[in-house]
Amino acid sequence: MDQSYHYKLIARAIALIDAPGGTSRSLDDLAAELGLSAAHFQRVFSAWAGVSPKRYQQYLTLGHARRLLEARFSTFDTALELGLSGQARLHDLFLRWEAMTPGDYAKRGDGLTIRHAWLDSPFGPALAMATERGLCGLAFAEMIDDPGTLADMTRRWPKARYIADAGAVAEQMGDLFQTRGTARLHMMGTPFQIKVWEALLHVPPGHVTSYGEVAKRVCSERAARAVGTAVGRNPLGFVIPCHRVLQGSGALGGYHWGLTRKRAMLGWEAARTEAEAAPLSQA
Repeated sequence: MDQSYHYKLIARAIALIDAPGGTSRSLDDLAAELGLSAAHFQRVFSAWAGVSPKRYQQYLTLGHARRLLEARFSTFDTALELGLSGQARLHDLFLRWEAMTPGDYAKRGDGLTIRHAWLDSPFGPALAMATERGLCGLAFAEMIDDPGTLADMTRRWPKARYIADAGAVAEQMGDLFQTRGTARLHMMGTPFQIKVWEALLHVPPGHVTSYGEVAKRVCSERAARAVGTAVGRNPLGFVIPCHRVLQGSGALGGYHWGLTRKRAMLGWEAARTEAEAAPLSQA
């Protein structure tokens, strides 16, 4: 069964969990509202998340987000050591990236060929885009072949030539959604945006940061609003982990591909980080 099917169930469950009231939902209650048996729902949910629905709900609360900010807040000096250095043990993408020059960016994609394809992902249907230099776009949709998602991405580089080419995109994607996945990126944005995106690449899985902390790293804490705009323009969802940026209060803030998906990504990573750490804590 494909990952998108699992994600659709997870997204519906998260919507129920996030309904007004904020109370914890039992396995039987969630399963009944989803039209599934408790056993089937538990099996599907655990296969996707790696933990039970009850445990996963703990990762979706504002209190958990606040605890992350207090106990696992990602200062960038630490992240440089733990995030992409090869020391972190789980889902740390080993990336090589190349940034488009400001002059090339000003051409708005003129002379550039971008190949694209739809694929299955743990967070629903995904639209991947790549140049000959690497992956340049990863967007998420509610349904496969969503024309709105394609239009949103192509507007970023309106003068580029676009070709549907699943084979070429698959080569660039590699094992991106697997543990210790690898990827080669072609980041295409303004110089300021690229500085922000590079900073985000140093936030380890299972950790979070704030817009103000990113701003301090990039230039000045007073630039938090500009940083927020750059985060929102990130064309490489999940890969450049803008989902790990929270408001200073612990609130999620916004997410271009939907807050339900942001919650799903944070919970998915939290579950895997906890599972990886468990054997060490028991040693």
